[in-house]
Amino acid sequence: MTPSSSIDRVRLLLQEAGILRSSEFERHGISRTELRRLCERGVIERTARGLYALPGVVLTERHSLAEACRRAPGGVICLLSALRFHELTTQNPFEVWMAIESRAWRPKSASPRLRLVHFSGPSFREGVEEHEVGGVMVRVYSAAKTVADCFKFRNKIGVDVAVEALKDYSRRRRGGGDELARFARICRVSRVMQPYLDAIP
Repeated sequence: MTPSSSIDRVRLLLQEAGILRSSEFERHGISRTELRRLCERGVIERTARGLYALPGVVLTERHSLAEACRRAPGGVICLLSALRFHELTTQNPFEVWMAIESRAWRPKSASPRLRLVHFSGPSFREGVEEHEVGGVMVRVYSAAKTVADCFKFRNKIGVDVAVEALKDYSRRRRGGGDELARFARICRVSRVMQPYLDAIP
């Protein structure tokens, strides 16, 4: 591959994907040494360890979610990060909360910082949505599933955060009670949530 064709190929790949890992470039015949040279020349930018994008890419608050999903393709954005994604909390987590299956490979990441939580069975598989963020497909739990998850993991995030999310969800998504009830059953928190649901006017 000639230098010019290598640059064109890298640019095309990043235009299509938004963010790519060095291992993904290697599958296209572009070595880590070549990536380093392209960074030095300003052709691409290293946005985090092992992650690259085109220069001048606008980094939104959701950019860290895209980077996290690139680092752990099998994971799902959950809990505080999913609440933030759905605008159901005033919390602003400094780490990306991600659900992985119990026996899944745990990515070693310096940036973005990951908070990994083990899910299993239907609790891991159900309620997953896909959203495109900067050319990257981000897997995130739906708003209703996230509220139920917050009650399931209330000891990790705090009951007050779970209740706040439930109130916001009920106020902004009237008619979404059936979805909430379904995920409460999947997460086995129906009895825990019911008193808080009854208290909502």
